[in-house]
Amino acid sequence: MVAQSTETDWVSRFADEVIAEAERRAPGKPIVCASGLSPSGPIHLGNLREVMTPHLVADEIKRRGYDCVHILSWDDYDRFRKVPAGIDPSWSEHIGKPLTSVPAPPGSEYANWAEHFKAPMAAALEELGIEVRGISQTLQYTSGAYRDQILFAMRERERIDAVLDRYRTKDKAATQGRVTQQAQESKKLQQKKAKLDEAEAAAAEAAAEGSGAASEDDGSAGAGGAGYFPYKPYCSNCDRDLTTVTAYDDESTELAYTCRCGFGETVLLSEHNRGKLVWKVDWPMRWAYEGVVFEPSGVDHSSPGSSYVVGGQLVKEVFGGEQPIGPMYAFVGISGMAKMSSSKGGVPTPGDALEIMEAPLLRWLYARRKPNQSFKIAFDQEIQRLYDEWDALERRIDAGTAQPADSAAHSRATRTAAGELPRTPRPLPYRTLASVADITTGDPRQTLRILRELDPANPIDTLDEARPRLDRAQNWITTHVPAEQRTRVREEPDTELLDGLDDSERESLRLLLDGLDDHWSLDGLTTLVYGVPKIQAGLDPDAKPTPELKVAQRGFFALLYRLLVGRDTGPRLPTLLLAVGADRVRELLDG
Repeated sequence: MVAQSTETDWVSRFADEVIAEAERRAPGKPIVCASGLSPSGPIHLGNLREVMTPHLVADEIKRRGYDCVHILSWDDYDRFRKVPAGIDPSWSEHIGKPLTSVPAPPGSEYANWAEHFKAPMAAALEELGIEVRGISQTLQYTSGAYRDQILFAMRERERIDAVLDRYRTKDKAATQGRVTQQAQESKKLQQKKAKLDEAEAAAAEAAAEGSGAASEDDGSAGAGGAGYFPYKPYCSNCDRDLTTVTAYDDESTELAYTCRCGFGETVLLSEHNRGKLVWKVDWPMRWAYEGVVFEPSGVDHSSPGSSYVVGGQLVKEVFGGEQPIGPMYAFVGISGMAKMSSSKGGVPTPGDALEIMEAPLLRWLYARRKPNQSFKIAFDQEIQRLYDEWDALERRIDAGTAQPADSAAHSRATRTAAGELPRTPRPLPYRTLASVADITTGDPRQTLRILRELDPANPIDTLDEARPRLDRAQNWITTHVPAEQRTRVREEPDTELLDGLDDSERESLRLLLDGLDDHWSLDGLTTLVYGVPKIQAGLDPDAKPTPELKVAQRGFFALLYRLLVGRDTGPRLPTLLLAVGADRVRELLDG
């Protein structure tokens, strides 16, 4: 085994720390990395960082030959807190029930609310090559797996309450400070909101919920005259957690509770399996139970009284364990979601991203940034630039000129300890594929014709060679490019525009048409369309552009767009010309 990595990225540095910490705590035992997700609603791309960060570290540890497991706790025994937008308001009758006891949204094929939202995330993780050992907290609690831990926490409730109480005053002070700060920033926020589109606002709201693992509940809000209890039963009558423990006997484990629904009963906690520890106690209990060495947390856990900070004290002072090491991870932003948000009613999920980009690219976006660095995932035109950047990185890697950290991020994006992720055999430029999909409206015969002509010396034989990237580009055009921005080639020549051309414009079109046959490839047409204004200016086709020449080129390009698609801009001209076809180009440019 090799404890140190030759790669010099953030993942390797965390792997070094985790291996050293695991050897200190429990030499020779499997190293446990952990994530937690609550299927309380769509699990979005911000939540993916909760899983991707430990995945990358665990995968690096596995690459070095260590026994490492990445556990994913599905917090499906959390309470149903609110009815999301777009769901029948009558679902409010289920608020307070465990997520696994709430009916799935209308029309769902799944048994309950939690399973409905877990399924697409699980499918996305599989496509991304993320191997986890899933743990259902519903199963853990209802099977009695945590019984000893629950009974122990109830016996130690006074110690737990004392630890929590250290932070309650800090919470109040922090709240007062936040109120003052919010008053000062309210005006700024309103101004910012005015600039946000609906999707960005939804993304900001979702990000504020962090991982969504649970509320910051410590149990004090439900404490009655009998004192503090870290356990909250779900009512046997209404199945909700609107309960208050009124008495508990450590010897017999008899627990009495009442519910706001009017029901009350006494149960033996040594046998009772319909309840759970409050979140601020539940999390550190699990750290000790699972022996977690590495687990990141969202920036929402960084305040003095947060569950992560308080949990660090509880796991050490009460449960006899140690807090995991791990970074706070930053916000993941979204660009260009207005169209999808309005149609789907929420922020994008990993599954949404995988419809328009390949798994290695999505992995790369997380791998190349340190966890404390925020970044955006593009659903707008920016995705084309991201793909250009990705392709340029692959060329540098092939040439041996990539920086070590860039090579490491690429390696983590394209493969795991289990093997390579599926790749596109012929990764043609994404923006080219998008343009072709736009112009052909996805017609396979036309698409194959154009793609074969991109490089006549080395043509593709089937569309499968360009997949899955081609499919992702087609999906992007279909779902994220507004109809008014789609390209529609003219059916008839614009005779009015053609009749009004001056001599210079006519000459530019003649030079283009005369060169079509000799330049009918993507590279050839690129040289041709940029070269026509140079020839007209008396320059060599290979001459570097001057400011004056750039103006002439822009004018020429705008003329071609107006004649071909009826507006001043469009897909890259070489791709557009290939898509239209030489005969049609001649018809539209020559009248």
